[in-house]
Amino acid sequence: MITHYATRIFNVGAAVKHIWTEGKPEERNKRSTERRRVALPARLTWKDARGATRFATVVTRNVSQFGVYVEAPSPVSIPLYRLVQFQLERDVREGEEIPTALQQGRVLSAVYRVSPPSSSEPQGLALRLMVDPRQPAAVPNPARATA
Repeated sequence: MITHYATRIFNVGAAVKHIWTEGKPEERNKRSTERRRVALPARLTWKDARGATRFATVVTRNVSQFGVYVEAPSPVSIPLYRLVQFQLERDVREGEEIPTALQQGRVLSAVYRVSPPSSSEPQGLALRLMVDPRQPAAVPNPARATA
């Protein structure tokens, strides 16, 4: 519903139309896959600017087929767009809420958002899993007996 319509003339002579609406814009989930809340221990591995291998223990807060959000109990220095290896701890990889790519072990990921720590919240990192989005989720092969 449009509640107000105005036109302003700026000193450059161009008219600019402003439209105000009542209430919040329609909120909708733009994600291509469902995001699931979890609380699972995991590990990040990356190389710093000098090429030294770094590790961090994190807590996975939510997962989807193409991304994860983790919280680091102590601040880590990982810049945006850094490639990292993400790995859930071995004893928590099973379960319906865990995407297939994460059940296999290490997954190459890119850091695309870093939330700084605050007095009430730990540092957060949003990771994009480097998996082919065109591939359907693979179903793990059941154990087969071999002769």
